[in-house]
Order: sequence, then structure tokens, then C-alpha cells
Amino acid sequence: MRSIWTGSVSFGLSNIPIKMFSAVQESSLDMDMLDAKDHANIKFKRVNENTGKEVDFANIVKGYNLDGKYIVLEDSDFEAADAIKTKTIDIESFAFEKEIQSIYYEQPYYLEPDKGAMNAYGLLRDALEASGKVGVTRFVLRNKESLAILKPYKNVIVLNRIRFEQEIRSTAELKLPPMSKKSTKEMDMAEKLIDQLTEKFDISGFKDEYTAKLLDIIKKKAKGKPQKAAPKLKVVHKQSDDLMEMLKASLENKKKKSS
Repeated sequence: MRSIWTGSVSFGLSNIPIKMFSAVQESSLDMDMLDAKDHANIKFKRVNENTGKEVDFANIVKGYNLDGKYIVLEDSDFEAADAIKTKTIDIESFAFEKEIQSIYYEQPYYLEPDKGAMNAYGLLRDALEASGKVGVTRFVLRNKESLAILKPYKNVIVLNRIRFEQEIRSTAELKLPPMSKKSTKEMDMAEKLIDQLTEKFDISGFKDEYTAKLLDIIKKKAKGKPQKAAPKLKVVHKQSDDLMEMLKASLENKKKKSS
């Protein structure tokens, strides 16, 4: 793995030097875009809008359009906006993880202690584990301020970027049924179905099956083997259906599979 950010975690009066690594990788197949006529690879180029000529990446700068005029920014300008946050992950507070809704979670990263920081890193990791809480932090990554939490995962501290509240879109424009707290026969039946399907969550039991099936199709197609027609999807629930009867059938179906 290659480090994507170096700095330190600020914990009270302590600064713990760390390196940051991406904690996830894509499981989907890497597809290339091709010309439908001759299957030539499609290339994307950075082109000067005025001359139409390609521009080397080394000659590209960043600018902000202010009142119709571009203001060019240099690396020193980004750092000057907040020199501390560009190099420091500052723990501002601690909280219980259950208080943070899943919609806020964005991207996880591994933090590795840098030279001489093993003991301090281990202390923070173990203290978080013992407290059952997460550290709430802010820092700057790729010229963007990020809100994040720190939590132990196995033997590593994971930094998980979370979104600011202002980045979550309102649900006001969505057409949704009203919330109901009344206990109905349908609600009781739905809760029974949820109870029947409840089991201890084990992530190892879930695999990316679609990618494996797609790769199998690719290999068969490469050998000229015909593909089976995709099955037609059918609507399993319509507004006119008897919801109570469907819930009963679901419960019975679960009982048959269990027996």
C-alpha cells in the first residue's frame, strides 16, 4: 500500500505522527471505453479551451472563477488557508458511534504510526476500544476540509470520513408515506417477519457475486459460447395486492426454508 497523506493525530497535548492509507479497494471489473466501430481504446486528454492543444499535467494550475476572472492558486495558498489542518488530524471531541447516522459515512482510511509513535498510537487505539467511543476530528485532504471519526478496527485505527450536515440533501421533495406509530395487524406481521429473518451479522458471508458472474460471462463470450437469455423480472408487490396476505406468505416461506 502507498501512503496518501502524512501528518499527525492531535490527542490532548500529544501529537502522534501517522501515515494514511486507503482502507478499501474496488471489487468491480475495470472496464475500458472503446469505439463501437473498431474497438479502439478511447483516450481522454486535457485540452486548452482556446488553442485546442493538449496540455501536460505539469503545466496545469488550479484557479477559482471570481466575478468572471480566474484567480490562480498555488500549493502555498491552500496550506495558508489552515496550515494546522493540512498536517494535523485534531480530535475535537468523543462520541458514541451509534449517535452518527449511516448516511454521513463516506470513506475509510487506515492510520499507521510513523517512526517513534508506536506507544502513543497503541495507547490511543486501546483507549478508544476500552471507552466504546469514537474520536470526532477535522482535517484537510486534497484541498478539502473533512469531518471524520477515529475508531479501532482489529489492531488498527481507522479514520472514516463523514459528511457535513450541509452536504446531506433534504427529503422535502420526495413523495413519502406519513410515519405511523399505530400498532396494526400489518405492522405486527411485519415485525414478526423481521424477527424471523434476524441473525448475527457476519460480513464474511457476503461476497460480490455479480462481478464473479460477469467475469464468467466474459470468459464464455471470449470462447464464443452463447449466453442464456436474462430472466424477466416480475413485480412482486403492487398497490392493489393484499399486504396482509403477502406478509403471511413471506412468513410461511421462511418457515419452509428453515425446516
